[in-house]
Amino acid sequence: MSADRYIDNGDNTVTDERTGLMWEQAGSDTRYNYNAAMARCCDLTLAGHTDWRLPTIQELFSIVDFERRRPAIDPVFTTVADSYWSATTCATNPFYAWYVSFYSGNVLDFNDKSSLNYVRAVRAGS
Repeated sequence: MSADRYIDNGDNTVTDERTGLMWEQAGSDTRYNYNAAMARCCDLTLAGHTDWRLPTIQELFSIVDFERRRPAIDPVFTTVADSYWSATTCATNPFYAWYVSFYSGNVLDFNDKSSLNYVRAVRAGS
């Protein structure tokens, strides 16, 4: 992973130079069910932006760092080494959604949407 891939914007956001996405640097410090996670992101105002959303599973997986564990993510992010929701619902069961474990870097799909996970918002970059 390139050391200069992530830019700390100094406003509690991080820009991924590879994807152009802007991420919430710290994410939530509380767990949310899926619907509350979606609402949290949509209601978020951060760094003067109001277009935050819950990331897709591909977007969330793109910031996993397989060379790290506990948490499996670049240290520019403040991250609880635990599970984070994605906006991607399971194709075979709409009551479940995909999530990423930043403890191990694994992508998992078997969390019922009523389960509680952490949240990190994303938005399209500048």
